[in-house]
Amino acid sequence: RFDEAFWRRKLQWAWDYRKSVMDPADLDACRVIFGEADAFPGLTVDKFHDLLSVQVLSVGMENLQDLLLPALVDILRQDGQPIRGVFLRNDVALRAKEGLPQGKGWYPLPGETPPDSPVVEIVENGVKYLVDVENGQKTGFFLDQKYNRRAVGRLAAGKTVLDCFTHTGSFALNAAKGGAKRVTAVDVSQFAVDCAAENARKNGLDGVMDCVCANVFDLLPQLAEQPRKYDFIILDPPAFTKSRRTIHNAMTGYKEINYRAMKLLPRGGYLATCSCSHFASEALFVKMLRDAARDAGVQLRQIEARQQCADHPILWGVEETNYLKFFIFQVV
Repeated sequence: RFDEAFWRRKLQWAWDYRKSVMDPADLDACRVIFGEADAFPGLTVDKFHDLLSVQVLSVGMENLQDLLLPALVDILRQDGQPIRGVFLRNDVALRAKEGLPQGKGWYPLPGETPPDSPVVEIVENGVKYLVDVENGQKTGFFLDQKYNRRAVGRLAAGKTVLDCFTHTGSFALNAAKGGAKRVTAVDVSQFAVDCAAENARKNGLDGVMDCVCANVFDLLPQLAEQPRKYDFIILDPPAFTKSRRTIHNAMTGYKEINYRAMKLLPRGGYLATCSCSHFASEALFVKMLRDAARDAGVQLRQIEARQQCADHPILWGVEETNYLKFFIFQVV
C-alpha cells in the first residue's frame, strides 16, 4: 500500500543509511535523498546544517512532496537534527520536460514561518563555508567530493598547489588546511573567486591562499612558459558533456587540461583529476588519461581511485547514479 507509512519507511531507511555509512560529524552537511539510488526518482534533498535544499524533477515526486517533505523534516527532528526550513530549488529546465513550472522559494511547512535568510554556515572536513541555498549552484553546494577533498588535504602538506576550476575554493581550502606551503585557486567566474577568497578569510587561510580569476584553458599554456612552481595540481572541472552527442568534444577538453597539467608538474609531482559527467564513462576517462600521459611523456603512478561520497550511493542497474571519477597520481 502506497500510503503515508510506506513513504515514511522509505525516508527513514534513507536517513538510517547515511547514519550507517558516514561519520557523525559529516551528517551536518550531506545528501539525504539521491533520486533513484534511494528509490525516489526525480527527488534530491541536501541537508546544510539546519536547512534542507530540495529539487523536485519528476511529476511523481511533485505529487508526493506535500507528504514527503513534512515527513522527512519530522524524521530528522526526531533524530535531533534542528531543521528550521526547506527551500525548493526547482529552477531547473528539466522540469519543463515533465510539464512542470520552474521556480524557487521556501516550502510552506504546516504551521511554520519560513526562515529569514537562505544562507547557512556548514563545516566540512573542518573547513567552514557559507552556503546560499537560494542562489548557489544546483542545491547550493557540491557535497559529493567531501572525502575526495579530505584525501587532497592529507597529501598537500608542504606542497605548492594549483587548484583549477576552484568554484568556491573547496579543494584549495582543504589543501591549505592540510598544511600546503602555498595554494593558488583559479576560476573563470569572478563571483566564484570572490566566494573562494571570502571562504579563505573565514577559515584564516588567506595568508597561504591566492584566488585568481582566469580561464584555465588559457592559464595552463601560459604557466608552461614560466619556471615550474607547482608540485600539486588539482583539476575539478564542471561537466564538459551532458549528453552523448558531445562526448568527443568533452574528452578533447579533458585531455587538454590533463596533458597541460602533466607537462607542468615536475617528476615526483602530484595530480588530482576528475570528471563529474556520467556520459564521460570511467573507461573513456581512463583512456584519455593514458593518452594524455603518453603525449606528455610521463608515467603515472596511481595513488587512489575514488568515486562520489557514500551519501550519493551508486545503484547498480541505474548507470546515471555512477558519475564521478576521481584519481590521484604521482608523475614519475
